[in-house]
Amino acid sequence: MLAVGALFFCAGSTIDPADNCSADGRECAPWLVPLAQGMGALFALGAGLALLANPNRGSRIDPSTGELIWWQGRIGASGGDEGRIHPSRIGRVRIVRQDDSADEIHLYDLAGDRLFWFDAEVVPWPPDRWAAQLTARWPHIEVEHIG
Repeated sequence: MLAVGALFFCAGSTIDPADNCSADGRECAPWLVPLAQGMGALFALGAGLALLANPNRGSRIDPSTGELIWWQGRIGASGGDEGRIHPSRIGRVRIVRQDDSADEIHLYDLAGDRLFWFDAEVVPWPPDRWAAQLTARWPHIEVEHIG
């Protein structure tokens, strides 16, 4: 989408709208050039923002502490909404299957409390594989499938 938007924007920048007519002058649409340029700019901007937003959510195991860290809404140096827990304190992972929308995933500590800001957006797809990798290293974690 970024490449197509940039292509349309560059083409609109190099074509003179007055030259956008047929040789006999019957078919003339000089308004198409700035329209294509504007649409290209919007597509390129949208794609660029999507690429920048991509790292604003995710999860990983911190190698120094061994904690599972997850975040959402991170922009630049801003931490955004973040949570962390050592996997030894995780009690359950709940995967909720939904027919009409994306699956949900929830993380619970040993006391049964749901942990904030942890959902399907912070784990790689499919969540079953992520949960299996987590339970392979920490077998006490229960994986619950609903739906």
